[in-house]
Amino acid sequence: MLECIAAPRYNTARPKPMAASPIKFGTSGWRGIIADDFTFGNVRIAVAAIAEHVLSRNSRPTLLVAHDTRFFSEEFARTAATELEERGVRPLLCTGASPTPAVACEIRRRKIDGAINFTASHNPAEYHGLKFSAADGGPTLPEVTRDIEARAAKLHARPAEKRAAFPSPHDARAFERVDLAPPYLARLAELVRFGDLRKQGAPRIVYDALHGCGAGYLDRALMEQGIAGQETIRAERDVLFEGSGPDVSEENLKRLSENVIAHKAQIGLATDGDADRFGIVDAQGAWIAPNHILGLLYDYLIESRGWNLDAARTVATSHLLDAVASKHGRKVHQTPVGFKYIGQLILQDAIVLGGEESAGLSIRGHIPEKDGILACLLVAEMIAARKAPLDEQLRALFRRVGREYWPLRTNLHLPEEVKTRAVERLKSDFSEFLGRRVAQTDRTDGLKLIFDDGSWILLRLSGTEPLMRVYTESATPEESARLAEQARAWVFAAAAGG
Repeated sequence: MLECIAAPRYNTARPKPMAASPIKFGTSGWRGIIADDFTFGNVRIAVAAIAEHVLSRNSRPTLLVAHDTRFFSEEFARTAATELEERGVRPLLCTGASPTPAVACEIRRRKIDGAINFTASHNPAEYHGLKFSAADGGPTLPEVTRDIEARAAKLHARPAEKRAAFPSPHDARAFERVDLAPPYLARLAELVRFGDLRKQGAPRIVYDALHGCGAGYLDRALMEQGIAGQETIRAERDVLFEGSGPDVSEENLKRLSENVIAHKAQIGLATDGDADRFGIVDAQGAWIAPNHILGLLYDYLIESRGWNLDAARTVATSHLLDAVASKHGRKVHQTPVGFKYIGQLILQDAIVLGGEESAGLSIRGHIPEKDGILACLLVAEMIAARKAPLDEQLRALFRRVGREYWPLRTNLHLPEEVKTRAVERLKSDFSEFLGRRVAQTDRTDGLKLIFDDGSWILLRLSGTEPLMRVYTESATPEESARLAEQARAWVFAAAAGG
């Protein structure tokens, strides 16, 4: 017989603690799964926190509101503009999907207080994100994002703030609209020597927009500058990004490689979802690592522009930049992962080029933000000016600096308990690691161990995805891969107490 027990008349259980705010800024803004933590209600809270922050510094602030090509991007942007207007911040709403570098240029051109940009950059389709750019056009520094997070946490704890937030189709309010393309394309014309690309024998180009914001910008720049006979693929909007995400990885650019070969092009160019990262494929359809592109462009800009200045790189980026700097009698500034640190050196006019291994760069006199469109165009210019294919240029650079550099990044998707134990073991001091003597230990961001022969390994948690990244670099691809595999085995052994 089943006995039913009545519920007590009074609930004496302790109330559940209030859920923590999901609004946390990583290396490049706040990202989350659409309809899970990245919701219209949470977007309103994040935007309200940003509004409070800018109002604490300026009583009549103006913010640009931009978005990429993802699902619900326009609706998130309109929600943000509505929230800003209701809180006394003047919103300028972009006319269409806008690249992150174009947003940065517009902030600086208009001298406004910053921008809210709805993008999850290279992340898969189920993600969305919010980037807040500062008044200098660059990513906000940690002290600013901490202030915004604190304000968002307080707003999140107030039930009254959690009202329905989907933008009504009947809301006919008109926001001031801004077209970012004309001024940004004009700036590119000042930075890129398009004349070299118009000369007879200039490289034939295939551009892959990966269904992102670069469509209508990079291809339009080539068209407006009279660069004839170029091909563009994946320029149409696809909120699922063909199921793979708009990342400029080797795997994602196989279609670009096929098109380069089919069209007998000399170069394949690609930009990620918000066009702040670049991807390069050579005439044989081979993917060229961003680390190698950084070294080549640094050398080329010193040679072609006469800018004999330092370079900057993140701790995870190839030491090829260091070798090029040394060859020119310069040095490299190392930063934690995150372009915001490199951007400060751009603003100080202290470097020719700043870059990170995840395919981000900017140059002297430009924005303190990654610009994948500019990077692609500079690579095309370099091929035209040097009249040599990329693989040949890279081999020549290796000969000039006296050795080869083959960086590799491996992503480890770890169970939480494995990650926790491995991170704890990384706090140890190492005189030897993986059977190699450690010549130098660097804790700028994660644990980086540099060995006697100049090879190195870096282990750090990602700031944008739930995984641990393993970076290795050695004089051959095989040795870099061997180091990565040994590191993977060490992580799991460390978690097991080995």
